[in-house]
Amino acid sequence: MTKVLVGNVADIDIRGSRKVQMGELQIALFRLSSGEVRAVENKCPHKGGLLSEGMVCGSNIHCPLHDWRIDLASGEVQSPDTGHVKTYEVEVESGSGSIYLTL
Repeated sequence: MTKVLVGNVADIDIRGSRKVQMGELQIALFRLSSGEVRAVENKCPHKGGLLSEGMVCGSNIHCPLHDWRIDLASGEVQSPDTGHVKTYEVEVESGSGSIYLTL
C-alpha cells in the first residue's frame, strides 16, 4: 500500500468536496460537518453519477443523478437501494492539515 499526499483540509469547505485524479482512477474527498475527511471512488454504482457533485448530509453523500444515499465510511448504498462504492483510508496530518490517501 502507498500513502499519497492529495491536498490540504483547508482546501475543502465543510460539507464540500474535491476531486483527485490518480491515473485512471478518480477519487472524491468529502469534508463532513465534524471536520472528518472521507474518500470514495467518484462514481455512483447506479448510473455512474459523479459523487463529488452530490450533497453531503451527515455521513452520507447523495448522488446528484437519482439521489441514491451512500455511507461515506463504509461505501454502502442505503436502503431501499443496494450497491457499494470503494472507500479509501484517509489521514489528515495534525498541524499542517495535509491529506494523505492510502492506495
